[in-house]
Amino acid sequence: MSSKVLILVEGQTEETFIEQILAPHLLKKGIYPTASLVTTRRVKGGPDFKGGVVSYGKVKNDIINLLHDTSATMVTTMFDFYRLPRSFPGQASVMAASCYERAAYLENKLREDIRHRKFLPYLELYEFEAMLFASPEHIAQAFPNKDILEELRKIRAKFRSPEEINDKRPPSKRLLGLVPEYQKPLHGSSVILEIGLDRIRNECPHFDDWVTKLETLG
Repeated sequence: MSSKVLILVEGQTEETFIEQILAPHLLKKGIYPTASLVTTRRVKGGPDFKGGVVSYGKVKNDIINLLHDTSATMVTTMFDFYRLPRSFPGQASVMAASCYERAAYLENKLREDIRHRKFLPYLELYEFEAMLFASPEHIAQAFPNKDILEELRKIRAKFRSPEEINDKRPPSKRLLGLVPEYQKPLHGSSVILEIGLDRIRNECPHFDDWVTKLETLG
């Protein structure tokens, strides 16, 4: 028996990640994930497209619409923890604890607000680019004309997990500081494909926990 999983994502890079990395792994377990982009003010396509969580109202509407698909076993999310809108459930009351505790708190608040047995919230710590830091070597290989490997390794060495590279200076800002030409849809997608799912799961416990929960559906 197969399980259909609908994943609400905030951008085209995450959509590519679901389709090209996560889906092939889950398909082997009889789980069929499909990515769906959040509603934004922009056209969903073309060079000017920018994803992102614009407001919680739009996100909630998108989640509820996906939950109306009775053929789906599960509806889940893949949003950046970094810079969530203030309207997001729990944002006004989240306490300064570890990033994992704060993410779990906001995920629980989102679950409580949606109140549906098929809904599984997931927030990326802190953003998509954290997964790239699972392998500084692969980032450096994407920019062969830049001498950045040692700096990337120094950034990674400061944290127990790439997921802990924090919101004071998030992973994307650190990358842009070293490589101003970095573009998430282009370089983020290509690097993540080279790194592969196993290494990301080994380096990123919060992400691994989410994937493990999805695997159980099979």
